[in-house]
Amino acid sequence: MRSLLPLGSLLAIALSTPLCANASDASPEKYLERDMPENWAYNEYFTQTVPTDDSWWKTFEDPCLDSLINEGVNNNYNVAIAAHRIKIASQAVNQARSAYFPTVNLSAGWQKSRNSGGLGDALNDASVSDYFSLGLNMNWEIDVFGKITSKVKSSKSAYDATRAEYAAVMTALCANIAKSYVTLRMYQAEYQVAMEHIGSQGKIVKITEARHEAGLASMLDVAQARMVYYSTQASVPGLESAIHTTINSLAILTGVYPDSIYERLEIAREMPDYHQMVPVGAPAQLLRRRPDIVEAEFQLAQYAAQLGIAKKDFLPTLSLNASIGTAAHDAGNLFKNQTFTYTIAPTLSWTIFDGMSRRANVISAREQMEVGIDNYNLTVMTAVEEVDNAISTYMASLKNIDVLNDVIDNSKQSLDLSVDLYKKGLNPFTDVVNAQMNYLSYQNSIIESKGKALSALISLYEALGGGWDPNQSQLNL
Repeated sequence: MRSLLPLGSLLAIALSTPLCANASDASPEKYLERDMPENWAYNEYFTQTVPTDDSWWKTFEDPCLDSLINEGVNNNYNVAIAAHRIKIASQAVNQARSAYFPTVNLSAGWQKSRNSGGLGDALNDASVSDYFSLGLNMNWEIDVFGKITSKVKSSKSAYDATRAEYAAVMTALCANIAKSYVTLRMYQAEYQVAMEHIGSQGKIVKITEARHEAGLASMLDVAQARMVYYSTQASVPGLESAIHTTINSLAILTGVYPDSIYERLEIAREMPDYHQMVPVGAPAQLLRRRPDIVEAEFQLAQYAAQLGIAKKDFLPTLSLNASIGTAAHDAGNLFKNQTFTYTIAPTLSWTIFDGMSRRANVISAREQMEVGIDNYNLTVMTAVEEVDNAISTYMASLKNIDVLNDVIDNSKQSLDLSVDLYKKGLNPFTDVVNAQMNYLSYQNSIIESKGKALSALISLYEALGGGWDPNQSQLNL
């Protein structure tokens, strides 16, 4: 019997070799190069709690917006693509786990051969043989040194990263639908303001025409009144086009054709309430709330596992090859005891020299991990910046709206007084023109400021990670 002592000796040497530390066991927070701030720069209007699944868009209490987001979640193709990626990644995990088990192959066949009779010293008759064969072959790599386990960890981290990507797609989708919806209502509000001004400006045109016919005003007053009137009319087609294209954008986001939602959205509605109390939480909570940070964290864990795999390539591989079968000239003899064959071949293979290929692979894997660390830090810093910018923009918009409300009240009063004084012949018509243009401009400004405040509020929810928890993504995998 062949001695297994050389195999045992090699195993002893291999097991005495120090294994590399599993870098994926380290918490990614340790890779933060700078401490995160304890509080946000602005927190006057913000509370310090973060809901885990807040469905933040429902705070606007707009059923139409709720229905659009629900359709987008169910129909959007980017969401569907992200869901498919999760399923692909989950099967990659299953494929990596399959390496724990042996590979078994079944073979069956019939072979006929003719051997030359002229290979010896004398010329003999050729020999012909034919036989049936049936057998099982098995190959099994035994995970003595944890290489397969590291590959499974790498695949699992990639799978978790795709789940976080799915949550990020969801967050971005809901934010984009909400922003497009706000933009639509903003354009519709500006359209209504334009139509109201067209009506009031038309009345002023008639006043100037009547005064001109009575000899109380020059044709210049009529021309100026018509200029204001027609310039406001000229803005209407652009607003109508903007409304139409925004509805088309919403159709793409919700995964439907425009005609299926146009009738529902062409009716103007009030803009959602822009004054909200936002639960922002502490900056450090972003590490577990924002999907892109979670995704960067799992990618880092994947790179760390791949570094472990590269290091374990320096260790031997223990595999077991075995086969059992039968072969006989007559098929009826295949299962008789005399025809059975088998082989058992445990093998320890160890690459001694490969031209520094494995060393280069380790260096490459380590640099890839450094890329992951830098990407993680950049993602965290970007998240903090986005939240702080959104808070600042939202607060500035609220203050701007408060001032514009006073400006509009005075602008309306100025227009009424200038028209009244013009009728009495006490003021030139240029005062009326200026008052009309200012009133229209300030009304559009406050509409745009409200839209900006809502967009900043939505951006803040998105920057905080929205209401989507990557660990609670509901998918049938």
